[in-house]
Amino acid sequence: MSSDPDYTDAERLFAARPWIGADAALPEAARAVPTMLATEETQLYYWLARHWAKGAGVIVDLGSFIGGSTARLAAGQADAGRALPVFAYDNFTASEELKAKLLYPAGIPPFAGNDILLEAHRLLTPWKPAITLRQGDILEQGWHGEPIELLAIDAAKSAALTDHIAAEFFPALIPGRSIVIHQDFLHRVQPWLPAQMTRLRRYFKPLSRVARDCVVFLCTEVPSPEALRDARVSELSDRDLARLVRTAASRYSRMAGRYYFASMVRKINANPEERIAWRMWRN
Repeated sequence: MSSDPDYTDAERLFAARPWIGADAALPEAARAVPTMLATEETQLYYWLARHWAKGAGVIVDLGSFIGGSTARLAAGQADAGRALPVFAYDNFTASEELKAKLLYPAGIPPFAGNDILLEAHRLLTPWKPAITLRQGDILEQGWHGEPIELLAIDAAKSAALTDHIAAEFFPALIPGRSIVIHQDFLHRVQPWLPAQMTRLRRYFKPLSRVARDCVVFLCTEVPSPEALRDARVSELSDRDLARLVRTAASRYSRMAGRYYFASMVRKINANPEERIAWRMWRN
């Protein structure tokens, strides 16, 4: 695969799925950082950072966990001979269950407490000082306005946070260059994601579905503040949210079957007025 993609035909480029196997040269230090991403998703992150991002803006990783996605992004840049800043946001905490399931099997020694920020710093040492870790609730954090070339979203676990991310980060996107990775776009307990992007369909072109739930978008036009206000999803009624999800089923039919969107509508109906993902699992 050429290291200089054709930005003018992103749809055709992404249809070819050039990231498959692209991480064969991924350094062991990056592979060693635990992640909840599927294999194809890790390949996508690495490929985007190595072959797509050329320095028009920075890289933002919303929902880094202990740094697995951040490591793939930073390694892609390093292997391309560049060092775009990577800003990684997360609470940087892990429950005892996640520690036992993901961290200890990866060779991280058992530790007390749930704070994993220091461990993330240690694992990401090979790519410093390009990486900045921002710990805390993203709802309480903003963006300083610098252009963003890659925006990975794995933190939109509530409708309120989805609105906040759009308001803070979408204005910094670059038309025709910025890629938005919606990690949970097809997840049944996050129906506000397809609802939001359906409302913002003028500004984003869907390029590819990756693994099970991830969908990649190209920013074609920066949404205005008015458009972002009109696209808010946290205040939607259940009826309007379900209506937008059904509209999304048609718009994104080439990405996924209607089953995915029907599952979202069932979750909305079973959990009235609920807009937090983990609570949507209850019924």
